[in-house]
Amino acid sequence: MQDIEHPTDSSDDHLAAIQEMARVYEQLRKELSKVIVGQSDVIDQVLIAMLAGGHCLLEGVPGLAKTLLISSIADALNLSFKRIQFTPDLMPSDITGTDVLQEDPISHERGYQFIKGPIFANMILGDEINRTPPKTQAAMLEAMQERIISAGGKSYELPRPFFVLATQNPLDQEGTYPLPEAQLDRFLLYIKVDYPSRDEEWNIARRVTSDTLGEIQSVITAEQIIQAQQLVKQMPVCDQVVGYCLELTRATRPGGLETPDSIAKWISWGAGPRGVIALMSCAKARALLDGRMHATVEDVRAIVRPALRHRVAANYAGLAEGINSERLIEMLLEEISADKEFDVPDTDLSAA
Repeated sequence: MQDIEHPTDSSDDHLAAIQEMARVYEQLRKELSKVIVGQSDVIDQVLIAMLAGGHCLLEGVPGLAKTLLISSIADALNLSFKRIQFTPDLMPSDITGTDVLQEDPISHERGYQFIKGPIFANMILGDEINRTPPKTQAAMLEAMQERIISAGGKSYELPRPFFVLATQNPLDQEGTYPLPEAQLDRFLLYIKVDYPSRDEEWNIARRVTSDTLGEIQSVITAEQIIQAQQLVKQMPVCDQVVGYCLELTRATRPGGLETPDSIAKWISWGAGPRGVIALMSCAKARALLDGRMHATVEDVRAIVRPALRHRVAANYAGLAEGINSERLIEMLLEEISADKEFDVPDTDLSAA
């Protein structure tokens, strides 16, 4: 693959860089199809989160190839990959690393040396993150947010790019430690992995039992991913898209003036500013993968469920009526029209 050049003053250079990324995306999907059958929406959402510079939480019942999917993406992206199996006895140092007393073979002097843990990789699979205590969860989430590890009074930078794809099992909740809402908010997207269709499951059975799975070839490097992330950041967004993202997010907040009455009575808590950021950054990443120079409201609508489902919660009255976060998002999309003319602030607060 050619280097993805940073956009310059020339719109032609910018367009060429975006089209090159779209071509790589198609090649990437072909490579993943050698091993992964179906799950196209899940693959798209994971790649969107990566280009937007965020982390993912994947939820699905056992046996849906979540681990295989993530490791296959790491192979196709030519990234270092580590898997951490979360268990109740896992300690924070088992993830981040620890100082170990060692003796110098020449001087025979003893000193502490930091031994890096599995968190020092480009892509981390945190398997069943809800099966480890909050102390260990917090250590993982701190690394996700700060991109550094502190040990022995020193700080160690994590490699770039850095992605965490955590999984959790919705079944067998005994002995688990569900992530608090504030920690769920650290994940850019909350992706639901569903059962395959009948045709997909037929192909899975055929391919797996006949040993016809292919070998994935890498199609993009870590440096090129970082370049693609810069393309996402520099992609322009029109006021209509910004207004739509803002309206969707602010309409999730109980007691808010912008919250429709038909929704406000069912909401316990809603999305904060991270919700707006998630919608905008993911909409831009989706546009990039599609080879377009700007995001649209359709990009926002396509990503709104994984971006907001863990940032919105129904109250007891709503749950009693069968209204959960998924239904609340559907109601938002029905209530708030993308064609509405949104207000644009008269002043730029960043200049203050």
